[in-house]
Amino acid sequence: MQSATLGENTSEVEVTHVSKHGFWLLLDDKELFLPFVEFPWFQCAPLAALFNIERLQSHHLYWPDLDIDLTVESIEHPEKFPLIAANG
Repeated sequence: MQSATLGENTSEVEVTHVSKHGFWLLLDDKELFLPFVEFPWFQCAPLAALFNIERLQSHHLYWPDLDIDLTVESIEHPEKFPLIAANG
């Protein structure tokens, strides 16, 4: 996990559960679900890569092993971000 810069207050983020349908993140005091149908980049990812997540800023998450950046808003409101990568 990347350390925060002095004066920067970012709490941790944690993958709490993985199923065949998606995975859950614990972020601050809420749990968010990322369904593979809407976030297909994670579906075939190794668990170690899925669990290696950095919270670069309060609204910005990064999976370095997968080179995936997501904003919290795109997770909370995927309908606002209609671009979905093709599987395969």
